[in-house]
Amino acid sequence: MPKLTTGRALLTLTSLVTMTGAYLADWNETHIYNPDWPPHAKFHNAQTMSMGAALGLMGLYLLWVHRDAWSPFRLQVIVGAASVYWITQLSAILYPGTALVDGDWVPPIQPPLAGTMLALNALAYVLERRRIESRTA
Repeated sequence: MPKLTTGRALLTLTSLVTMTGAYLADWNETHIYNPDWPPHAKFHNAQTMSMGAALGLMGLYLLWVHRDAWSPFRLQVIVGAASVYWITQLSAILYPGTALVDGDWVPPIQPPLAGTMLALNALAYVLERRRIESRTA
């Protein structure tokens, strides 16, 4: 079993949030069960949920199951897998006709959540990179 470090713990947390977050937010009557959404909009919502699950699982697999040596490249792949979902979520507001929320009844959570996940991934990267470099020095 790989050693639990602060960086791995942070990447585990962000991978779990990436894997489950869209399901927690979207598997309801405002999104996937919304009768006002056309089937193709639901298709893309489902694609987003599946992408988050796949990226989160990939990160967890590379963190805890994959047996190759722990290397800077492997760390970059894990951090990339744990970050790409959040980067694309932040970029989605740049497309025509998009909104962070439906109506004014709830404040937008996406920017602070995505920013937090990306900051935790960056911190994990720095901590793990230092640890890797200190082992090879």
